[in-house]
This record gives sequence, C-alpha cells and structure tokens, in this order.
Amino acid sequence: MVKRMPGPKPVSSPSPIPRFQPPIRALIFDFDGLMVDTETPALASWQQIYAEHGFSLALEEWAGALGTTHGFNALEHLLGLVSQADPARGAALRAEAEALAARRQHLKEQLSAGQGLLPGVTELLDQADALGMPCAVASSSSLRWVGGWLERLGIRARFRCLRTADDVERTKPDPALFLSAAACLGYPPASCLVLEDSPNGIRAARAAGCPVVAVPSALTGQLTLPPADVVIPSLDAMPLTDLLAAVRAARTATQGSPPGPPARTG
Repeated sequence: MVKRMPGPKPVSSPSPIPRFQPPIRALIFDFDGLMVDTETPALASWQQIYAEHGFSLALEEWAGALGTTHGFNALEHLLGLVSQADPARGAALRAEAEALAARRQHLKEQLSAGQGLLPGVTELLDQADALGMPCAVASSSSLRWVGGWLERLGIRARFRCLRTADDVERTKPDPALFLSAAACLGYPPASCLVLEDSPNGIRAARAAGCPVVAVPSALTGQLTLPPADVVIPSLDAMPLTDLLAAVRAARTATQGSPPGPPARTG
C-alpha cells in the first residue's frame, strides 16, 4: 500500500498592508480666492477692459489664469482679438500694452479694495494655533500683493512662512511653491495639509505630495476641479479637528483602490 504524503497547505493571499500615513502637522493656505475673494475682481477688471474694446472674456477662458502666472494670458489674448478685427488698431494697442496692463492692475486693486477675509479664515487659524499646528501661505501672486493684503488684514504674523511667485521659477501647477512652504515649516509635504480653491493649485498640491482640501470659490465653484482628498463649501464648514479626520479617512479609503471622487463634507 502506497502511503500518500500530505500535500502543501493552501496559501491565502496576504492582506494588503496599508501604507504609512504621516500625521498632518501643518497647514498651507492659498491666498487669492481662498482667504480673500480677489479672483472675482481680477476677472471683472479684465472683462471691463475687454468690453471697452468691443470684446468679452468668459470664465472658461479665464480659468487657465487662475492660481498661476504662466497660464492664459488675458492681455495677449485681447491684443490678438483686436489685431484680427483691425490690424492697425491692434498695432496701436500693442504699443500701449504696458500702460494697458498697468491700468488693468489699478482697476483690479480698486475693485478688490473692499474685500475682507472670507468666512472661516480667522477661526481656522485660531484652531490651528490651539493644536500647535504652524501655518504657511503659498501663492502664485507676488509678494507685494499677498504680503500687502496680509498686513492690511492684520494676520501676517499668524503665518510662519510666506511663499510667493517671487520665491520660485515656476508657479502652480508646478509643486515648487508647496515644496518650499513645507520645507520652511519643517515638515515633509505629506504632513502639510493644503487648502486650495483653484484647479492649478490643487494640481500643484498633489504633485508636491501634500494632502489637499478643495474649497471652491465664487469663481472656481463654477468649474470642474481636479480630484482632492476632501471638498468643503467654505473654510467654516467644519471644525479643524473634523476636517483632519475627514482627510485621514479619505486617504485611508483610497489606499490600494482606484482613485474615486473626493469626499464632500459640510
């Protein structure tokens, strides 16, 4: 009689091991559209200039300029439209391009002057301070623009770090601004939660390896935004502790799974 040897024991597939998620230790704020609604005046100022020359500027065209300095060029677009309609008038306007850009900037500043902090900014800074979480600002705008606003609003001292277009070669969607802000804060990007409203800003945060919360603004709420970990309607939608928990849950849920739509809260 042949003695049968026991066969190999069935091997079960190992359970996936979750990747380590470093705790969130710091916050990085965008500025335009997130802390102050300067984006609406920015578009409105160009729309006024366009109208003076017999043209219109749609949000869908302007969207490429949101959150960056190297996207849609509203001035060049206008010069091209005028030149197509009347080459002589286009040439004359191009000769005045610098003065036209300066006038538009002045108009933007006039239209923005009455804006205050958007709901939830101060409360979120207070809650971050209570939790011992340092904060930074990372903006594609200039230091003069962002720093001036923060000083006027009385919150410049609330941020350990400020990074603007003056500090990098490429602004959003390049990750350089967020990488620089994270280095200044002293934490790896994965430990710095980014709060953003623009498509280019969300792309930059993800490219940097930062968790990101999308907070659509009056303008960007009309656009399709790239995926974020969590989407909230405004900065005062929930306490910071709840927001941090929502981000952790969203990132845990997506580990090892195909990317899905972001979690919406608030």
